[in-house]
Amino acid sequence: MLWSIREALERQTLQIGVSACGATAVVDVLKALGVDVAPEEADRCVQTRMRRNESPLPDYLLSRSEAGATHTQLIAGAEEASKGKVIGRFFHLHPRRRVKLVPWLARWIRKGAVPVATMNMQLVVPKGEEVPDAWHHQLIFGVAPTTVFMTNPLDLVSEVEVHQRLCSESVLLIRREDVLQRLTPDCCMSSFSDPRWKALDVEGQVRQMVLEEEQGQGKLTHITIPAAYSSGITLFARLQSELGQELLNTPELPVL
Repeated sequence: MLWSIREALERQTLQIGVSACGATAVVDVLKALGVDVAPEEADRCVQTRMRRNESPLPDYLLSRSEAGATHTQLIAGAEEASKGKVIGRFFHLHPRRRVKLVPWLARWIRKGAVPVATMNMQLVVPKGEEVPDAWHHQLIFGVAPTTVFMTNPLDLVSEVEVHQRLCSESVLLIRREDVLQRLTPDCCMSSFSDPRWKALDVEGQVRQMVLEEEQGQGKLTHITIPAAYSSGITLFARLQSELGQELLNTPELPVL
């Protein structure tokens, strides 16, 4: 444990702004490593991207695909906000890796590293609950044999559940109503330069949703678009430490 549950309750930073879970995690990472930074400064350094809710559908979808922050932004933001004192190293967990998550996290936490999970929250949704509409960054402040302890919100989640959310393709589900209310007659979905938009046939998904709406059906509840995020764990440490150098020199986790 980096913090006890009581300490986490007292010390955790709650979401500092819209789409700012990444910057929020960075505030607590720096706090855990002994570097105090104002939330506004962390957010500025992370360069949180916002959703463009008033835009027509193509631009809205583009903004959704990158809203918030990627692990790269978290690493750069922590480094800038700490004036170079803190570094981060991201470990991909998709495709699935040969790793036992809790023991792996425990080893790094014991050494003093501060983990942040980048997870697709749209996976492993409990039956009857609404599908969340975003990915999420959460600081991990401890682990137990089958449980992961996280902040923002303070949460105790099973290792199995966390691991599934940490092993996701870089995609995002967009709700039916968010698509249809921004659709215009002159909407052109073929302007995206990233080939993943074509590979996922986002334009065809939208057409299918419109067709179902015209026919009074409602089968397609979401469309799937590419996401800027990668699922995995970022480990943070002080640069001028043995741990910092070890992090930089550690190889990627092997693919299963």
